[in-house]
Amino acid sequence: MSYLNFKYNANPSEGSVIYVTDQKTGFDQHSFVTDTAYFERKASEEGNSVVTTTHKGNVVITVFLNKKDENTYLLVEDVRRLGAKVTGLLNAEKVEAVSFVSDVDPALNAAFLEGLILANYRYEKFKTKKTEGAFSTVSIAGDALDEATVNELTGLAEGVFLARDLVNEPVITLNAEAFSKAMKTAGDDAGYKTTVLDKSAIEALKMGGLLGVNKGSIDPPTFNILEWKPENAVNERPLVLVGKGVVYDTGGNNLKPGGYMSTMKCDMGGGAAVTGSLYAISKNKLPLWVIGLVPATDNRIGKNALVADDVITISDGTTVEVKNTDAEGRLILSDALVYAKKYNPELVIDMATLTGAADAITGPFGIAMVHDADEDQVKLLSEAGDEVYERLAQLPFWREFDDLLKSDIADISNLGGPKGGATTAGKFLHHFTDYNWIHLDIAGPAFLDKPSDYKTVGGTGVGVRLMYEFAQKMAKK
Repeated sequence: MSYLNFKYNANPSEGSVIYVTDQKTGFDQHSFVTDTAYFERKASEEGNSVVTTTHKGNVVITVFLNKKDENTYLLVEDVRRLGAKVTGLLNAEKVEAVSFVSDVDPALNAAFLEGLILANYRYEKFKTKKTEGAFSTVSIAGDALDEATVNELTGLAEGVFLARDLVNEPVITLNAEAFSKAMKTAGDDAGYKTTVLDKSAIEALKMGGLLGVNKGSIDPPTFNILEWKPENAVNERPLVLVGKGVVYDTGGNNLKPGGYMSTMKCDMGGGAAVTGSLYAISKNKLPLWVIGLVPATDNRIGKNALVADDVITISDGTTVEVKNTDAEGRLILSDALVYAKKYNPELVIDMATLTGAADAITGPFGIAMVHDADEDQVKLLSEAGDEVYERLAQLPFWREFDDLLKSDIADISNLGGPKGGATTAGKFLHHFTDYNWIHLDIAGPAFLDKPSDYKTVGGTGVGVRLMYEFAQKMAKK
């Protein structure tokens, strides 16, 4: 990864500059603008543009914002994307340090800086030759942004980068136990408490879903409890975040074709999002009691691996007919949702790369959602999704979908058939809840095969910014 360093009270007449303006205020007053011979258009976003030139041998990037969009969250997203484009320009020109000057609203400056930071991520753990001459330092001129805002953006970006790192790391070095160690290390840094239950503790809790999926693995499972409970927490009952932690998914005995297996290190994207969310929330000391639950294992073919027709028992006593071993995420999540009951939570949100059906609906552009929660909670989460541009698409959750999960030999089946796969997966999870609950299927946006603005190739860290924004709103509410 590549974090940016920040300095303050910069003199923009020296060195390379980023200048953000709405063209109405003071454009000609800056020496780094008036001395330039020409501008070269480099990028655009919905009518906004980025142009570059040189001044005394330094790169000058000017960002023109055309503030005409009536939907504020769309304008903010466009500004984030411009920030990402500028990061690309700076890295291409091998500019290491710039001054940041702005005439626009601080909220837009924050969005621009967020895109600038997030786009600078690189995953180079396994590269013998690291990237050289990369963009690394931003000096803030004047009152464009205060230090507290920059620190908050940095803490949030660290949570996103943590989630991206976890998703990008292959299972050969990130099995369930290594995943737990990473959560513990992150917690020690950010301030949240980590408790790791080993296989014997999981067996004592009779977590048949997690143990069943793990039967094909030579590596033991873990169950991870992450808790941030500051003294000034405004909620008496916690917000519980549950994340699917399948560190690699072969599909088990219902083996995936090779083309569908090559990115399955990302199947713990939900668990990574929970980890990154707890990191950002605790790093920035939000006054909210938050608990993260991450069941972790790989799903492999082994001598005792589950087969279709097996029946397993979840920790609440529910028997499940396994019709497909590649519908494993819901099995491990069921034990976590049962475990969440002990907290008497105000709300439980689970995040999982759960179904290809959700990916088919949203693509990489949003998150599929079903829920059984208070409408004000859903509205608050949807607003948070719009504001960070991790938008939610609510799927039908009609009672008729329950019938698709009926089993002739057990209480419930883990597969609902070819229709409404994202909804029936949610219906399965719903069976194990008795509290306000929202399910987010992040299969579409969790992993990209090519970069998209500030979302870099590979793991995107989707869910972290959403949960952070929602936690902020929940704390204020």
